[in-house]
Amino acid sequence: MVDHSTVPTESSLASQGPSTAITRRSLLGGTGIAVGAAVLASPPSMSGFTPALAQPASSDARPLDAAFKQRAFEVRGVCAGNAEKIPIAPHPTNGDEARYSNKIGSDSRGLPHDKRGEVAPEAWQALYTACQSGDPADFEKIPLGGTRKLVNPLGTLAVSLSGINPTQIGIPPAPALASAERAGEAVEVYWQSLLRDVPLTELRDDTSNRDVLAATEEINKLADFRGPKSGGRVTPGTLFRANALYFDAGDPKGRSVTPPGVLDGPLISQFLLRDAPYASQWISAQIRTASPASEFLTDYEEWLAIQNGAAPKRQLQFDATPRYIATGRDLAEYIHTGPALGWAAALILATPGGGTDKRYSGMYPPAEPVSYPSNPYRKSKTQTPAGATFGLPYVQALLATGISNSVRAAYWQKYFVHRTVRPEAYGALAHHRLANGVSDYPLPDEFLKSEALARSKAKYGTHLLSQTYPEGAPLHSTYPGGATSVGAVTATILKAFFDESRVIANPVQPDPADPTRLVPYDGSPLTVGGELNKLAVNFGFGRNWAGIHWRSDASASMAIGEEVAICMLRDERATLREPFDGFSFTRFDGSRVTI
Repeated sequence: MVDHSTVPTESSLASQGPSTAITRRSLLGGTGIAVGAAVLASPPSMSGFTPALAQPASSDARPLDAAFKQRAFEVRGVCAGNAEKIPIAPHPTNGDEARYSNKIGSDSRGLPHDKRGEVAPEAWQALYTACQSGDPADFEKIPLGGTRKLVNPLGTLAVSLSGINPTQIGIPPAPALASAERAGEAVEVYWQSLLRDVPLTELRDDTSNRDVLAATEEINKLADFRGPKSGGRVTPGTLFRANALYFDAGDPKGRSVTPPGVLDGPLISQFLLRDAPYASQWISAQIRTASPASEFLTDYEEWLAIQNGAAPKRQLQFDATPRYIATGRDLAEYIHTGPALGWAAALILATPGGGTDKRYSGMYPPAEPVSYPSNPYRKSKTQTPAGATFGLPYVQALLATGISNSVRAAYWQKYFVHRTVRPEAYGALAHHRLANGVSDYPLPDEFLKSEALARSKAKYGTHLLSQTYPEGAPLHSTYPGGATSVGAVTATILKAFFDESRVIANPVQPDPADPTRLVPYDGSPLTVGGELNKLAVNFGFGRNWAGIHWRSDASASMAIGEEVAICMLRDERATLREPFDGFSFTRFDGSRVTI
């Protein structure tokens, strides 16, 4: 795979031979593909399946019925054939698993650990064996250290009937434990923990906030930092903004890009600041926020218990008054348990605007539909889209499938390739280095002597990284991020159906003095595509604010979610009967793709 380009567009797979040339004549008229008894028979594993009772035969022949059945068979075969042509991607790792016999560079949370937090060797071996075999019985043999369970490893081995197999998507290796890049990410995530309660409106280039300026200054001194920059430098306006990371055969670290729109305007997407109309209901953009007192895992015994997989003893404390997402802590809590962000964005875009109560209205009035001009129903004189194709339920169905498929792809990388250490465990290595004199934990001085770590120690009393979730991170490894893959597949599918070039009228942002209300944003124009890209990164990078993910986790998953969506849309395109030029949109790297 070259440049992470596993996805066929209009000029690739469609030209590979007769078997991929799907025409209206071949699909409705039949092409003589033989369907043998083996194809029609129920699989052995479906012995309880009983066909529907035959209905009385019609006296009139219906050629269209047979043609439709034949077309369905051909389309499924073409889609499967196209997917099979995509090669297995390379899967390079950072080498930490082989480098450290005590597995300090690998994720072992949920397994039993000693007092230093190092995993029991036999438990690690059991996990490793299961990840090599993929055998359900081997996963049942893994000894756990507490009551929490590993998150869905076998689910990643399910075959997705739409799109691509996880093994066909490549991402760069995660930064190594002792690398300058990982040290830079650690400095950044410690600063995020320190600035969780600073209004996000302070992340602008003319800010006077001393803590924001201190974070910007230190991050600019890092030897290897891959976040967005302006004029070659990190500025308060680019601080904690997102990037996307693509596999690149010519660069082991991958190709890092800044998705269009993510540096424009407020850090939070407009789709997270607007109520979503839901027929006769609505979904409020205000959320239940966690109190600043909700900080966890800075006590070593609490940290070790969570590392072993114990259930948390302390719980979140919440603010009684809902408000808009105004701080990093708010964003972390919003994405804590899988919000309906894509569902809400689809409702906002697909629902006609207008009316006296804005809670029940979308962004654009009926006379200015936001669907792509290539949408076949924009040209039809007699038909309108609905749940079958191109209507809102159709888009929502693709979103739901895309979320599942993207999680399969990201989790497969977590379990079967990378098994990379989480920030909370990295912080414990720093704790042992600096508080307990453990010299064989190879963390760079750039992090150990950083202002971010020193400030965190002064605030919490240990070098452990503060977490906003009492349970810490889910029990699977850090790289790549599952949440970001969900955000990325969501944004990509929505960009395929809605005109990303449209400017969003009357943009808003939370009032920093009173985040229960919104105030106008007056700045550079914000577009649908840019705000969908921002929606994707908000979902993923919010986990960084929580303390459970690194920058590279989210960046690599942007490409995974996009790849999953594009391959699903390729299959979906083959099924459609409407005269249609194809799905066309801008990828996270700024290039255009047409399917």
